[in-house]
Amino acid sequence: MTAPRSLQGRLSLALGLGLGLLWIAASVWTVLNLRHELDEVFDSALEETAQRILPLAAIEIINRDADKGVQSVATLRPHKEFYTYLVRNAAGEVLIRSHSADPSLFPPVTRLGFIQTPTHRIYNDAALQGTITISLAEPLADRREAVWDAFKPLALPLGLFIPFSLLGIWAVVRLSIRPILSFRDAIAARSARDLAPVQADGLPTEVEPVARAVNALLARLGRTLEAERSFTANAAHELRTPVAAALAQTQRLLVETGESAARDRAREIETALKRLTRLSEKLMQLARAEGGQMRRAQPGDIAPVLSDMDPNAFVILARNLMENALRHGAADAPVEVWLAADGVLRVINSGPVVPADRLAELTNRFQRGDTRAEGVGLGLSIAK
Repeated sequence: MTAPRSLQGRLSLALGLGLGLLWIAASVWTVLNLRHELDEVFDSALEETAQRILPLAAIEIINRDADKGVQSVATLRPHKEFYTYLVRNAAGEVLIRSHSADPSLFPPVTRLGFIQTPTHRIYNDAALQGTITISLAEPLADRREAVWDAFKPLALPLGLFIPFSLLGIWAVVRLSIRPILSFRDAIAARSARDLAPVQADGLPTEVEPVARAVNALLARLGRTLEAERSFTANAAHELRTPVAAALAQTQRLLVETGESAARDRAREIETALKRLTRLSEKLMQLARAEGGQMRRAQPGDIAPVLSDMDPNAFVILARNLMENALRHGAADAPVEVWLAADGVLRVINSGPVVPADRLAELTNRFQRGDTRAEGVGLGLSIAK
């Protein structure tokens, strides 16, 4: 049997098993104690009965004829005889017996008091200085039946109590851990970009440190991501002005200079500055995408799809996909762009199909395929 992994299942199982074992132990103790008490009552009744029958039997034996033989006590009407007895002389000969007594079940009288055979509890007593003995027997099965009859009214309510108690344990445990389940559901419902503190009201004291640690971790992670996004955006923004100025000066140099070597060097600088311009623009787009500002409070029309997507975010997405399709598709084939009414955007080029595992790698930052086409390796990661 595999133990349940949930806290609710473990607590319910442990408490249920504990209650069941406690009930079994209490039942065993009750049966043993009840049997002991009933044995004392039955032994007392057995002894009292023998001591009442013995004087009457002794008088009967004294007053009867010597050759009368074994006398069987007749019954007034048919009935079950719980006690059977034999009255014997000193030689062990049976003088009187109850109507259903079986002499084979009575061992010889070797001592007075109680003895027990595998089937009967027997009390031996004597009169007239030991010349007359009586052995009174009670079946042990009758005693066991009496114990069960006495325990049954107690056992049946307890037997019905166990299932209801297990159900109650399950309900109490579930009610007790409801704040934990709510805390779990609140974490599970979070989006990847929601780093706000998780509500932790009503949590048990054992779980409160976990909630505080989770919220502290979210706060640290939020500060770290915000610092990273802020640095990326600020760095890209600050690069745009000096790079644009340097590019303008380089292009002016290309117009003004007549030397071939200088013009070639200027073209190389222009190419590098244009690449740096594209990189800063992509970094700003990446910072915007990671900032999570991609949805509006109310849906709006996006040519002509109704969507809550931010129009500027849609422009960034479509532009990166189309640039990627143009850059890596066949130069003499068109790029098809479809925006269906159900909101599915398709950008299709005639380039070779990229395997799924390789495509997953290309959506990481600064990952480029086996191509000589220009690019900085951020387009697909921004789109993702």
